[in-house]
Amino acid sequence: MTGPIDSSEFDKTFFEEISQEKGAEKLRLCFNCNGCSTGCPMTDLESNFSMKKFLRLAGLGLKDRILSDPYLWYCTTCYKCQERCPEEVLNVDTLLKIRTMAVKEGHMLAPHRGTAQNVVRTGHGVPINDATKQRRIDLGLAEIPPTVHMYPEAYDEVKKLVEACGFDELIKE
Repeated sequence: MTGPIDSSEFDKTFFEEISQEKGAEKLRLCFNCNGCSTGCPMTDLESNFSMKKFLRLAGLGLKDRILSDPYLWYCTTCYKCQERCPEEVLNVDTLLKIRTMAVKEGHMLAPHRGTAQNVVRTGHGVPINDATKQRRIDLGLAEIPPTVHMYPEAYDEVKKLVEACGFDELIKE
C-alpha cells in the first residue's frame, strides 16, 4: 500500500461507487484535521492503521490499494472518528462499504473469514466444543451459552438469512 502512485492505479468509478453510500459524498470535504485519528483505539495500538489514510485513498480512487490493505480490517467500528469529524463525514459507514467491496473482490483476512465461516457452519461466530463447555461448567455457567447453540431451531433461521443474502458464497475460499 505504500510507495509512489502510478496514474494507472486511479479508478474514477471507485469514488462514485463509494459516494452513493449516505454520508460518503462528504469524503472530499475532509481537510486533514486528523480528528478521525485522534482518540482512535487502533491508531494507538497499530501505527499503520489510519482512518484518514483510508479516506484519502478512497477520495483519490485508489481502489486496489485500499481493498487489498490488511489494515482495512483493523477498525473496531467504535465510531469515535465519525463522532469527532467536523465535516460529519460518515467515516465508519464508508469504511464498512469499502470492506463489503473488498470481500466481494476476494480480500478478507483469514481470521475474519474463519469467523464468518463459523457463522455459516454453526450459526454463531464462536464455535463451542467440549473443552469450552467444561470451562463454562467449571466457572458456574450454563454448559451452553444463550446463543444459537442453545436454540438449534434458530440455526435454521440463520441459515436462511445466510443463503438469502449470498453470504455463504461471498466468504468461500
